[in-house]
Amino acid sequence: AGRSFQADLEERGSGSFSSLAQEVRAQVRRLPQSIMGNVSWDGQPDGMVAYYESEFELPVVQLSSLDEAMKLGLVLEEIWLDPGRTVHPNVVDFSEEAPINVHVRKNDHIDSPGFPNSPYAPNMAQKWRLRADLGHRVRLDFHTLILEDDCEQDFIQIYDSLAPIRPRLLTEQCGYPHGSLAFVSSGNVMLLMLVTSLDKNFPGFRVFYSQVPAANCGGTLRGERGSFSSPFFPANYPPKADCSWTLQVPEGRFVKVQFQRFSVGKDGSPCLHDYVTIDEKRLCGSQSESSVFISQSNKMSVGFRSDRGLVYPGFSARFEAFVPTDPCPGKFRCGTNLCVNTTRRCDGFNDCGDNSDEIDCCESTRLCKNNICKAKFWMCDGVDDCGDNSDEDGCGKCGAAEFSCRNGRCVSNALRCDGRDDCGDASDESACQKCKDTRNGSELSQNRVGRPSNCPESDTCSGSEPDRCEVQMNPGSDLEGRDGLLLSLWIRSRWRCTVLTFDLHPWRRHAVADRWDAWLGLHAQGQSNQWTERRKVKRIVVHPDYDRVSLDGDIALMELEPDLILNQNIWPVCLPSAAHHFPAGQEAWITGWGATVEGGASARVLQKARVRIINSTVCRTLLRDPLSDQMLCAGVLAGGVDACQGDSGGPLAVTNPSGRVFVAGVVSWGEGCALRNKPGVYTRVTRFRLWIRDQMGV
Repeated sequence: AGRSFQADLEERGSGSFSSLAQEVRAQVRRLPQSIMGNVSWDGQPDGMVAYYESEFELPVVQLSSLDEAMKLGLVLEEIWLDPGRTVHPNVVDFSEEAPINVHVRKNDHIDSPGFPNSPYAPNMAQKWRLRADLGHRVRLDFHTLILEDDCEQDFIQIYDSLAPIRPRLLTEQCGYPHGSLAFVSSGNVMLLMLVTSLDKNFPGFRVFYSQVPAANCGGTLRGERGSFSSPFFPANYPPKADCSWTLQVPEGRFVKVQFQRFSVGKDGSPCLHDYVTIDEKRLCGSQSESSVFISQSNKMSVGFRSDRGLVYPGFSARFEAFVPTDPCPGKFRCGTNLCVNTTRRCDGFNDCGDNSDEIDCCESTRLCKNNICKAKFWMCDGVDDCGDNSDEDGCGKCGAAEFSCRNGRCVSNALRCDGRDDCGDASDESACQKCKDTRNGSELSQNRVGRPSNCPESDTCSGSEPDRCEVQMNPGSDLEGRDGLLLSLWIRSRWRCTVLTFDLHPWRRHAVADRWDAWLGLHAQGQSNQWTERRKVKRIVVHPDYDRVSLDGDIALMELEPDLILNQNIWPVCLPSAAHHFPAGQEAWITGWGATVEGGASARVLQKARVRIINSTVCRTLLRDPLSDQMLCAGVLAGGVDACQGDSGGPLAVTNPSGRVFVAGVVSWGEGCALRNKPGVYTRVTRFRLWIRDQMGV
């Protein structure tokens, strides 16, 4: 009691530190068992660290006095009893380095020990204590974060305090995380901690720090339309946030709010910690983009609140005024209050999220037994398009004892899941529940997306190579440079194409690898920055069966020079197994710098678009040119969204339920760009999986 904070108390070797530590140790020894709980000294008090925390709750009229109180040093946030080893909730028996104190007034960065030239050391714990000026917050933005993919081994933790107090934990990260990696404190202090295990050392991290002014959120938003978001979006919101917006549109109109992004609190939670309120209704977890809320007057109240602990990406939302009698002018109103283009009505796809755009519109389409409408050319294509398989009833293609392959072939049910590709497209080996360990013949359980959850990589699962994937990512990110599936290829300082593959034949004279440069992490063509990496092309491998007329086998591989350092803007994509199934109707993303209109100029800034996988039987009825089993169709049948010239070689990427992104296809050809009922054609990666393995060894 009565001690004020002094700067030399942060120095473990100072006399003031030693003196105060001895006093506190003596006081702690005298504490009764009812306070100490189950702590056992065992004659070794040097192995313990104590943390002290004070919290103020002041009336609003006295908030101006808080900064003055802080200046007087009334809060001593952390006291180290001894510089010896400490006990951590997850890891014991590590050697802890002295904390590094950082003042964030000047923007700079922190590297994990050894980064980027060598991996971090094993069996260690390092803390960085960051302080901003009073009246400011600490902000961390990770440039690179690559740790062991096991949070019981290597991890970082960020606390909204100067000590690792569990209720103040903002995040724990390991592996190669995706999503927002920007964090903001509630006050002017933050703790960053790195803990490593005995082995499997990884590159580590680089994080930029800065201080940002403490500012209030919320307020009154007026007008026909506008937008608002959680504090610091798209960075993770800070703890202890409390925001309130009043949305007000002109008299005689109602308010409509739609969330573009929503990730507030943990999925499945009862909305007690972090949540959004809309007219007193609480929302939390991950809301879909179709979440639309309407008012019954020209005003709407929206609030946002976060507790002291774990933080999430937050939300962004738009509001607009609408006439109550016509909430979707010129568009179709879904049962979810979402407005969709009328061209999406009765197109066979569930655009509304509740199928309301596909109900009662069967004048020109076929009615499924569940009252969903599908176009007639979806019938008897071997895919359950209705959801109740009624579009495949009575087709007579395969007998009762036969399995219907996705390519239309029929094979005996006895051949399904026997480890051999009897269909020719591996569909008889997909979604199988067992895989065999080729070393001892035992059976192991397989997960739903292809690679067995407990099968080593040397095992043969479902008659094909397993999925190869070590990272998770989000292809829909709007952050600059985050669409890291692509390379930009330049030859003699002239941009040629986006790459996973490309047609080398017309440029035969340019097929020499050392004439090419590959730019990674690029967002705008010709504009490199701290996020981009330039590499030479070491080797080009064109598929030996490539047909320049039909474009069958339109795939090539490029090997880059080694020592590429991955970061949050340069991501690998997962390779699917040969048996991996990408069903019709599944959402996918295309990205590239190609033309935005047919015959137009290439885009300067990286573009992306959302499409759907189109059933191959349907696609063959829509296109003039033949479609081989090694090709995959994707697009929007209503038109308006497609790849175009210059996008060739770019990825068709699909996210599975666990958040892992797989490359399903490679942009190959199409009839025009974004025409109605003319989907784009992509090289089907699963058909070339074994060739990729033979060339790359993965």
